[in-house]
Formats: sequence, C-alpha cells, structure tokens
Amino acid sequence: MTETNGIVIERIFNAPRELVWKAWTDPETAKKWWGPKDFTAPSIKIDLREGGKYVFAMHGPKGSEWDKDIYSAGVYKRIIPNEKLVVTDYFSDENGNMISPADSGLEDPDFPTESTVTVLFEDIGGGKTMLSIIYPKPESEKEFQAMLKSGMKDGWNSSLDKLVAILES
Repeated sequence: MTETNGIVIERIFNAPRELVWKAWTDPETAKKWWGPKDFTAPSIKIDLREGGKYVFAMHGPKGSEWDKDIYSAGVYKRIIPNEKLVVTDYFSDENGNMISPADSGLEDPDFPTESTVTVLFEDIGGGKTMLSIIYPKPESEKEFQAMLKSGMKDGWNSSLDKLVAILES
C-alpha cells in the first residue's frame, strides 16, 4: 500500500507477536509507550471486545502547547487475537465522547472527525513481529492532505520508538 492509498506506518519489533499484542491491549503496558517522545499517558481504558470502546489519554511536555490531556477514543469493530484490530478512531473527551479535532488542538479544519484504522500483528519468524497501522485514504482529498500534514506519521513513529524500548527491556 502506498501513501496514495492511505497512511501506513510499519515497524518490525524484535519481540514475539504476543508481546506486541499485549502492548496494544493491556492498559498498564500501553501507558508505558502511548504518545510521542516526551509525552506521558495518564489514562488508558480498554474494553477489548467487539463493540467495546477504548479511551487513551496523552499529555504533552510541561510548558508546551500540548501541556494538557489529549484524548482519543474509538470502538473495536473486529478483533482477531494476536493478529488484527480494526477500530474507529477519533478525538474525544475523557469519557470517550467524540469531539472535533479543532477542540482537541488541531488547527486544520479539514482533519477527519473519525477514521477506521487497521492494526496488523504479523509473526515474521525468529521471534520478530511486523506491526502495520493502516489508515485508509478518506474520500475527501482535503481530509487526506490534512492527515498527511498533521504530523500523525511522525507522532506514531515516535510512539513506536518508545514501544521498542519497552519491548526490549
């Protein structure tokens, strides 16, 4: 899949698939890596069942424009343990109620209100796991350009750098 079809973030972890899965589905483990460098995750709630909701909070560095709790939430649409998650994803309040991206701090009015994201966990042998985070291209080109410009790809890669450190410790 190329960036013309959506946004794909991939990372190979030197860890078994079950550990990478746990990092995504266990709240205490997710708190250790969620959010870009220098961000913390003060709250992670996961109701891991189809139709269940997740609510993740991240908090930016003191004194920065992100020095506040920023929530994202969504609903689990499909769960194949250790293989695949399909979820909706949107900015939310602390209770998981959808809010506009602008109310969360994003300046681009074209950023999509909600996306569907697929997360794949692939055992590639030798105790390694390929993780793929896939955001399909929205129908609106303006929304897609807003996603590309938002820094979400860099944010994800920074978060995944933290996950590498957690999995290797």
